[in-house]
Amino acid sequence: MTVAELVASLVGRGELTGATLSKPAGTDADHARRVTVEPVDVRAGARYRWRHHHRERTTDEMLTGEETAARLDHLIGGSYRQALLHSVEADFQVLAGGADEPRVLRRPASRPVTSRKHDRLKQRLLPEGVPVPFLVELGVMTAAGDVRPKRRDKYTQVNRFVELVDDVLPALPDGPLKVVDFGSGRSYLTFALHHLLHDVRGREVEILGLDLKENVVRECAALAARLGADGLRFEFGDISSAPTHSADLVVSLHACDTATDAALDRAVRLGARVILAVPCCQHELLGQLESAALEPLLRHGVMRERVAAEVTDSARARLLALCGYDVQLVELFALEHSPKNVLLRATKLQSPRSARDTAALANTYARFVDSLSVDPMLGRLLADLVPPASVAR
Repeated sequence: MTVAELVASLVGRGELTGATLSKPAGTDADHARRVTVEPVDVRAGARYRWRHHHRERTTDEMLTGEETAARLDHLIGGSYRQALLHSVEADFQVLAGGADEPRVLRRPASRPVTSRKHDRLKQRLLPEGVPVPFLVELGVMTAAGDVRPKRRDKYTQVNRFVELVDDVLPALPDGPLKVVDFGSGRSYLTFALHHLLHDVRGREVEILGLDLKENVVRECAALAARLGADGLRFEFGDISSAPTHSADLVVSLHACDTATDAALDRAVRLGARVILAVPCCQHELLGQLESAALEPLLRHGVMRERVAAEVTDSARARLLALCGYDVQLVELFALEHSPKNVLLRATKLQSPRSARDTAALANTYARFVDSLSVDPMLGRLLADLVPPASVAR
């Protein structure tokens, strides 16, 4: 059986339960290091979620079965030399490369699920049909655990967030965890964080939610008391006045403009092992951007605003890398659920980068900001911690 026939059979019969493409051919920067595919059910019907794992970012897209079959057939043996296709009955390892026809090896199934719906529900950390107290209190779920139709987007967002947090839990230390949430707001995700760490994973936690709206702080504190949320408290205060000298995990969700930079600077200085930030309203560099080469792009206000946001987050990622973090820019929510869909996820490296690698990072960052005539706030805040570039500027 050829790869095309195998793919057409698995997708056509609805038996493809997952796929992983690896070992990209060549060095094309547009090709992700790894691609994963999994079936999901969305409001539009059955789809396949394609997740592209690049070196410093992860992107998602939804494709139909027909589109998925065509793309798999195109990529396997072309852009990727190895693939693993999962079905209910068996796994199929595809080894490609060279002039010969790709080899297909059949192996025992490693994902023995009975249906996509069962698999999807089983993997969710906050499954439907199981009442989660904070989601019930916040009106996202009924007392029976059913998701209210008008709150499904919020339910999707919370689930996606806890999945991304769960991915980095191995980077956190053993024992009690100290967590700070700068600008916790209405705290859907703060309560989700507590539920994941304390209730699902059984960790002892001390989570502090800080916000500048006193009425919001009172409401969240009252809710935490009603839920009996051990180790979760809310206080009035800003980033600079955080009553803590260390933290294992720092969260900053939707802090506006340079407030995100202040939170990232504080997180680094608190020695955070993991930093999670969802930036919002990146206006600081909007007026700074200058580039003769990009003038046709930057002259349009809507495009200039988009570029400014991308440049801001890319600069933040590089600056955190220079402070000893492994950094990813991850799609947090699909655009259909929220326009604020980028999560900056940074985990502290277990051992520092070599002097050579650090110098290379510093030099490329210097060329990047110089080419666009920008001076990001986070660079100024972390100036005493970031190694200087060695290239002529």
